[in-house]
Amino acid sequence: MEKYSINNQTVSILLSWVQSGVVAIPEIQRPFVWSKSQVRNLMDSLYQGYPVGYIITWQNPHVRLKDGTTSQGKHVLIDGQQRITALRAAILGKEVMNKKYKYEKIIISFNPVTEEFKVKDRGTERGAEWITNISEVLADGFNQLAFLERYIEKNPDADKSTVLDRILRLIQVKNKNIGNIVLSADLPIEIVNEIFIRINKSGVPLSSADFAMSKIAVYEKDLGDEYGMSLRKFIDYFCNLAIEPIHFKDIEENDTHFVSTGYFDHISWLRSDSDDIYDPDYNDILRVTALTEFNRGKLSDLVALLSGRNFETRDNHKEIADESFKKLETGVYKFTREYHFKHFVQDILRAAGYKYKDMFGSKNVINYAYAVYLRARDIQEDSVIANKYTKRLLVLSLLTGRHSGSFETQFEHDIKQIRKKGDLENFIKTIEEQTLTDIYWSSTLPDEFNKTNITSPYWNVFVAAQNLLGKPSFLSNANKIESMTTAQVHHVFPKNYLVKHGFDRSDYNKIANFVYLRDDINIKVSDLEPADYMSRVKEYMGAFGSDLMSDKELSENLNSNAIPNSLLTATHEDFFDFMAERRKLMALIVKEYYERL
Repeated sequence: MEKYSINNQTVSILLSWVQSGVVAIPEIQRPFVWSKSQVRNLMDSLYQGYPVGYIITWQNPHVRLKDGTTSQGKHVLIDGQQRITALRAAILGKEVMNKKYKYEKIIISFNPVTEEFKVKDRGTERGAEWITNISEVLADGFNQLAFLERYIEKNPDADKSTVLDRILRLIQVKNKNIGNIVLSADLPIEIVNEIFIRINKSGVPLSSADFAMSKIAVYEKDLGDEYGMSLRKFIDYFCNLAIEPIHFKDIEENDTHFVSTGYFDHISWLRSDSDDIYDPDYNDILRVTALTEFNRGKLSDLVALLSGRNFETRDNHKEIADESFKKLETGVYKFTREYHFKHFVQDILRAAGYKYKDMFGSKNVINYAYAVYLRARDIQEDSVIANKYTKRLLVLSLLTGRHSGSFETQFEHDIKQIRKKGDLENFIKTIEEQTLTDIYWSSTLPDEFNKTNITSPYWNVFVAAQNLLGKPSFLSNANKIESMTTAQVHHVFPKNYLVKHGFDRSDYNKIANFVYLRDDINIKVSDLEPADYMSRVKEYMGAFGSDLMSDKELSENLNSNAIPNSLLTATHEDFFDFMAERRKLMALIVKEYYERL
């Protein structure tokens, strides 16, 4: 199978294709990221005859219509959006969207005497020697001779023939060639992505979500409508506003067409949203929607369905694409609904003891839980049951890595198990019986606490457990861990103390040697031996700023932090025995936490 073809096309032909929709630019409604000087440099390179790189287009497959005819698939621009947008701005005078979602013009000026290009400023606007806006010269029907006469009248010292030659050379910019690599419509996403990576100098791969968003942008429910572009904006704007609600006013003022749609009203609640524990991007929205509406874990399958793919006959049909987009829109509505989103964040994520997004490591586990949460609502599961078992699934996934590895296949298998009321509870209980055995709690999980990475899910599950169970910080019953920051995580056996006795990073930075400890207490404990600083604490005179006042309070504090009593007399010689004992105590706290979810 021929994977691609390479053709040289003139700038004017490429721009005409974009104007007519033969080539679709899926990014055209996103903020333009090039600087104005980059646009100027692009025009200078074309004028000088320098290469400006290739663009890459991927042909959408042809689709069969109900009357038996075939519709020609558009070409989707998957690399070169910034260059094409820059050319449209400089040559055609088209507006671009800036970072505030406001449309503006980028005007490039040209000096025929010095052959210099500049971004329009006061000098080029007032200087008689400047062509203030090259798009006027490059417009169809431009009268060269009339313009030349006016120019020479304003610049009598300029050489007429030289100026004419350079104006003609500027006009020829439209006839300069740009290489167009056309990828076959029959190529699977994996091969398209591989070609893209090898050609694209940045080496940044595209994702299936990128391809899906491209499909969405060029989809037309009816010929010539903007349904796909509006749906794409729906997704894009939600993701942007979830992170930066400040842009709400910019979108409201500058994108009146989108504001007039129901989509805008649906996500307007984000204007006052400040919770950042789950800030989804379009990959997350599409992944959850693929699960909830299509029972699909692989986004490449979603891309195929949005193309109208019939997996049995292996051809494409408009009715399949139409139905797929209807489901997609339904799924996006569910995902972005204020009630769903806020209750998921509060009743699942935060109710499970999670305070920060960094505690999850990967958003895959959040997407997985949200998909199950939405599925539970679809099957009208009792909310108490749904919340309980969705929380358990979230934590179980973090403890067992269910959301990692070949997660797409796993997610697809799991979502298919939840089809009617009662399925969620049975599904989770089955997983618990298979994975959370006595051996898991007594051996497997304790072994995970022997690792040296406190960004791991195991440390974060332990912290979430302490948060939910209301545990206090080490050596201070007055301070709850849930009110502390990760900056207050310190070593039980002080780092420098262990280094002095021959221990290295792989020893002192094990998870089981970490604890939440107030900074002021940690500074005073410094590099003391545990037996030393604990004997001073046990005098109950407020040593180091500790507020423990009795053996009972000390015992409760140690238990809350899974600290063995052996710490009271521990030296460096007891370090490994202490760690082994603490790992088991940490696992017991996690077990108590899990059973309380």
